[in-house]
Amino acid sequence: MKPVISSIEIENRVIVAKYQRLMVGAKVMLVEKASGRQLPETTTRVASPVPVGALRIRLPDAIRPGTYFLRALNGHGEDAAQSADFEIS
Repeated sequence: MKPVISSIEIENRVIVAKYQRLMVGAKVMLVEKASGRQLPETTTRVASPVPVGALRIRLPDAIRPGTYFLRALNGHGEDAAQSADFEIS
């Protein structure tokens, strides 16, 4: 089954993303939709071997309002999953 980033919640400039089937060591980062620019300062790694989990990404002050999504890369740097688009205000 394919890995999934299933839900996104944002509160106090912290993104909480629930995921399923992302492998340990997968990198998850914020991507600006309009430019496609990956924001490396938001990168976090999946540390838990459980098939369902959640991760937190604190948004730096430099992140501007706009439409974004999360992209997960597997241990080989290949696309593994992508979230739905969401707004940061």
